[in-house]
Amino acid sequence: MTVALSSIHGSNLLGLAGFLVLWIFLFECAHVLVTLLRHGPLIGWAVSPLGVTVMFLHEPSTLYIWLNVLFPAFVSASILYAGFFTALSPIAFPRQPIIEVLVITVGVLLLSTIDLFNALRDLRYPLWGEARILRSIQFLRASWASIHFTPFGLSYLRDRFGSSPADLLQVL
Repeated sequence: MTVALSSIHGSNLLGLAGFLVLWIFLFECAHVLVTLLRHGPLIGWAVSPLGVTVMFLHEPSTLYIWLNVLFPAFVSASILYAGFFTALSPIAFPRQPIIEVLVITVGVLLLSTIDLFNALRDLRYPLWGEARILRSIQFLRASWASIHFTPFGLSYLRDRFGSSPADLLQVL
Protein backbone atom coordinates (compact mmCIF):
# COMPACT_ATOMS: atom_id res chain seq x y z
CA MET A 1 0.00 0.00 0.00
CA THR A 2 1.60 3.24 -1.14
CA VAL A 3 0.36 6.72 -0.41
CA ALA A 4 1.75 9.53 -2.49
CA LEU A 5 2.59 12.72 -0.67
CA SER A 6 0.74 14.56 -3.42
CA SER A 7 -2.50 13.04 -2.10
CA ILE A 8 -2.03 15.01 1.15
CA HIS A 9 -2.72 18.69 0.60
CA GLY A 10 -3.46 21.59 2.88
CA SER A 11 -6.52 23.61 2.19
CA ASN A 12 -6.24 26.18 4.97
CA LEU A 13 -2.95 26.94 6.75
CA LEU A 14 -4.57 29.41 9.15
CA GLY A 15 -7.16 26.77 9.98
CA LEU A 16 -4.35 24.27 10.61
CA ALA A 17 -2.63 26.67 13.02
CA GLY A 18 -5.92 27.30 14.81
CA PHE A 19 -6.58 23.56 15.00
CA LEU A 20 -3.15 22.89 16.52
CA VAL A 21 -3.71 25.56 19.18
CA LEU A 22 -7.19 24.15 19.92
CA TRP A 23 -5.80 20.60 20.10
CA ILE A 24 -3.13 21.54 22.67
CA PHE A 25 -5.59 23.70 24.63
CA LEU A 26 -8.16 20.89 24.88
CA PHE A 27 -5.41 18.43 25.84
CA GLU A 28 -4.44 20.73 28.73
CA CYS A 29 -8.10 21.18 29.67
CA ALA A 30 -8.39 17.38 29.96
CA HIS A 31 -5.48 17.43 32.43
CA VAL A 32 -7.16 20.19 34.43
CA LEU A 33 -10.45 18.25 34.46
CA VAL A 34 -8.72 15.14 35.82
CA THR A 35 -7.01 17.32 38.43
CA LEU A 36 -10.35 18.76 39.53
CA LEU A 37 -11.56 15.21 40.25
CA ARG A 38 -8.80 14.77 42.80
CA HIS A 39 -9.72 15.81 46.30
CA GLY A 40 -6.81 16.53 48.58
CA PRO A 41 -4.87 19.32 50.22
CA LEU A 42 -3.83 21.66 47.41
CA ILE A 43 -0.42 23.30 47.90
CA GLY A 44 -0.45 25.41 44.75
CA TRP A 45 -0.46 25.52 40.98
CA ALA A 46 1.82 26.76 38.25
CA VAL A 47 1.42 27.96 34.70
CA SER A 48 4.33 27.39 32.34
CA PRO A 49 4.99 26.99 28.64
CA LEU A 50 4.54 23.26 29.26
CA GLY A 51 1.02 23.68 30.62
CA VAL A 52 -0.69 23.87 33.99
CA THR A 53 0.74 21.93 36.94
CA VAL A 54 -1.03 21.38 40.24
CA MET A 55 0.79 20.45 43.46
CA PHE A 56 -0.99 18.31 46.03
CA LEU A 57 0.34 17.32 49.43
CA HIS A 58 -0.33 13.59 49.20
CA GLU A 59 0.93 11.03 46.72
CA PRO A 60 -1.66 10.39 44.00
CA SER A 61 -3.40 7.03 43.75
CA THR A 62 -2.55 4.61 40.97
CA LEU A 63 -6.00 5.22 39.43
CA TYR A 64 -5.37 8.97 39.33
CA ILE A 65 -1.90 8.51 37.81
CA TRP A 66 -3.25 6.39 34.95
CA LEU A 67 -6.36 8.54 34.50
CA ASN A 68 -4.06 11.56 34.12
CA VAL A 69 -2.33 9.75 31.22
CA LEU A 70 -5.22 8.00 29.50
CA PHE A 71 -8.01 10.60 29.56
CA PRO A 72 -5.96 13.40 27.93
CA ALA A 73 -4.65 10.86 25.39
CA PHE A 74 -8.23 9.86 24.56
CA VAL A 75 -9.24 13.52 24.21
CA SER A 76 -6.22 14.10 21.99
CA ALA A 77 -7.09 11.14 19.75
CA SER A 78 -10.71 12.29 19.47
CA ILE A 79 -9.70 15.83 18.54
CA LEU A 80 -7.17 14.56 16.00
CA TYR A 81 -9.75 12.32 14.37
CA ALA A 82 -12.36 15.08 14.23
CA GLY A 83 -9.82 17.62 13.00
CA PHE A 84 -8.10 15.56 10.33
CA PHE A 85 -10.58 12.97 9.11
CA THR A 86 -13.91 14.79 8.95
CA ALA A 87 -15.26 17.63 6.85
CA LEU A 88 -13.68 20.11 9.30
CA SER A 89 -10.17 19.09 8.28
CA PRO A 90 -7.73 21.86 7.28
CA ILE A 91 -5.56 19.17 5.61
CA ALA A 92 -7.00 16.53 3.30
CA PHE A 93 -5.59 13.12 4.26
CA PRO A 94 -6.45 9.99 2.29
CA ARG A 95 -9.28 8.07 3.96
CA GLN A 96 -7.35 4.86 4.59
CA PRO A 97 -7.41 3.16 8.00
CA ILE A 98 -3.62 2.82 8.15
CA ILE A 99 -3.18 6.56 7.56
CA GLU A 100 -5.79 7.38 10.21
CA VAL A 101 -4.17 5.11 12.79
CA LEU A 102 -0.69 6.41 11.97
CA VAL A 103 -1.63 10.12 12.18
CA ILE A 104 -3.61 9.70 15.40
CA THR A 105 -0.91 7.54 17.03
CA VAL A 106 1.87 10.00 16.19
CA GLY A 107 -0.22 12.93 17.46
CA VAL A 108 -1.12 11.21 20.72
CA LEU A 109 2.49 10.20 21.25
CA LEU A 110 3.64 13.79 20.70
CA LEU A 111 1.55 15.08 23.57
CA SER A 112 1.29 12.05 25.87
CA THR A 113 4.83 10.67 25.98
CA ILE A 114 5.86 12.98 28.83
CA ASP A 115 2.71 12.04 30.75
CA LEU A 116 3.52 8.35 30.30
CA PHE A 117 7.10 8.79 31.52
CA ASN A 118 5.89 10.82 34.51
CA ALA A 119 3.34 8.12 35.37
CA LEU A 120 5.93 5.37 35.16
CA ARG A 121 8.32 7.43 37.32
CA ASP A 122 5.59 8.06 39.92
CA LEU A 123 4.70 4.37 40.03
CA ARG A 124 8.31 3.16 40.18
CA TYR A 125 9.70 5.85 42.52
CA PRO A 126 6.79 7.32 44.47
CA LEU A 127 7.42 10.49 46.45
CA TRP A 128 5.12 12.13 48.96
CA GLY A 129 5.08 15.03 51.35
CA GLU A 130 8.03 17.40 51.36
CA ALA A 131 10.07 15.45 48.81
CA ARG A 132 7.26 15.52 46.24
CA ILE A 133 6.66 19.24 46.75
CA LEU A 134 10.36 20.11 46.50
CA ARG A 135 10.74 18.03 43.31
CA SER A 136 7.70 19.74 41.78
CA ILE A 137 8.92 23.21 42.70
CA GLN A 138 12.40 22.49 41.36
CA PHE A 139 10.99 21.23 38.05
CA LEU A 140 8.64 24.20 37.77
CA ARG A 141 11.45 26.69 38.43
CA ALA A 142 13.48 25.06 35.64
CA SER A 143 10.56 25.44 33.20
CA TRP A 144 10.03 29.18 33.85
CA ALA A 145 6.70 28.59 35.49
CA SER A 146 4.72 31.16 37.38
CA ILE A 147 4.06 29.41 40.71
CA HIS A 148 1.09 30.35 42.90
CA PHE A 149 0.52 28.97 46.40
CA THR A 150 -2.85 28.50 48.10
CA PRO A 151 -3.38 29.75 51.65
CA PHE A 152 -2.96 26.13 52.79
CA GLY A 153 0.26 25.93 50.78
CA LEU A 154 1.60 29.10 52.36
CA SER A 155 0.96 27.82 55.88
CA TYR A 156 2.42 24.42 54.95
CA LEU A 157 5.62 26.03 53.68
CA ARG A 158 5.94 28.10 56.86
CA ASP A 159 5.30 25.08 59.12
CA ARG A 160 7.45 22.47 57.30
CA PHE A 161 10.24 24.54 55.83
CA GLY A 162 10.20 27.61 58.07
CA SER A 163 10.26 29.96 55.08
CA SER A 164 8.12 31.99 52.78
CA PRO A 165 7.56 30.93 49.16
CA ALA A 166 9.94 33.64 47.93
CA ASP A 167 12.74 32.34 50.18
CA LEU A 168 12.12 28.73 49.17
CA LEU A 169 12.04 29.61 45.47
CA GLN A 170 15.37 31.46 45.79
CA VAL A 171 17.02 28.46 47.43
CA LEU A 172 15.77 26.04 44.82
